[in-house]
Amino acid sequence: MKNIFLFLFAGLLTSSLTGQIKTPAPSPAAKIEQQVGLTNFTVSYSRPGMKGRAIFGDLVPYGETWRTGANANTTISFDTKITVNGKELEKGTYAIYTVPKKDSWDIIFYQDSNNWGVPQNWDESKVVLKAGADLDTLPFEVETFTIMFGDLKNDSAVLSFIWGSTAASLKMNVPTDEMALSSIERVMNGPSAGDYFSAASYYHDEKKDLDKAYEWIKKAVELGDPNAFWVLRRKALIEADLGMKKEAIATAKKSLEIAEKAGNKDYVKMNKESLEEWGTK
Repeated sequence: MKNIFLFLFAGLLTSSLTGQIKTPAPSPAAKIEQQVGLTNFTVSYSRPGMKGRAIFGDLVPYGETWRTGANANTTISFDTKITVNGKELEKGTYAIYTVPKKDSWDIIFYQDSNNWGVPQNWDESKVVLKAGADLDTLPFEVETFTIMFGDLKNDSAVLSFIWGSTAASLKMNVPTDEMALSSIERVMNGPSAGDYFSAASYYHDEKKDLDKAYEWIKKAVELGDPNAFWVLRRKALIEADLGMKKEAIATAKKSLEIAEKAGNKDYVKMNKESLEEWGTK
C-alpha cells in the first residue's frame, strides 16, 4: 500500500511540474488599439517571423486566401460605422482575411470572427466587405509580420499589413464630422429630458437641494415623453417631500393611469401605495 501511495504522489508531482512548463509562442499574440477621430479601433493578431523564409509567393501563396497572420483569426473591432473604398461597414468585430497577389491585395472583412484561420467551409454570404489595398515594396525587410495604423487624420487612417519587403495599405474613413456636429448641437441645445431626470433623481435620492430637484424634474416632464410614468412618479415623490401634497397626489394619479395603460405592475403598485399613504386612493 505504501508503494502505491508513493507511486501516486510521484505521478501527481510529475503532472504538476509538467503543467508549469512555459515556452514562448513561435508567433506571439499582439493587440493594437487606436483612436481615429471619435472612433476606437482594436486589432488582435499573431505575429509570425520570416526566419529566413521567402514570404509572399512562397510561404503565403499568391491568389489564395490568407489568415493574415498566424494562429487564431486576425480580428478588427470598431465602435462606430466606418467607410472603406466608399462602402459603409457597420460597427462590430470582423475577421480580416487577405488575398495577396503579386501586384495587388484584396482585404476581406468576414462576419464570423470565431474561426481558427481560414474557415474550412467558406461562406461568401459572410463577406461583408472586400476592398483592394495599395501595394508598396519597401527598400528593406521587416522580419516580423506587423499590422499598424498610420496617416492618422480626424476623419481617416490607413491600416497597413507589413511583412518582408511588402506593405499593403487600406484607407478607412470614420464619421468624425457627423458625430462632432451631433455632439455640438446636442450640448448647445441644452440638457435633454433624460439629463434633467437623472440630475433630479440624484438630488432627490441624496437629499440635496429639493427645490433644484423639483426645477429639474419639471423640465424633464416638459421636454420628455408625456407617457413617461416613471418621470411623473419621481415628480410626485419630490412634490411630497416638499410638502406639496395636493400636487403630489395629482401627479401620482397621472403616473398611475399611464402605468396601468402600459401594463407596468411595479409602478401601479408603487403609485397606489403612495396615494394610500397620502390619504387617498
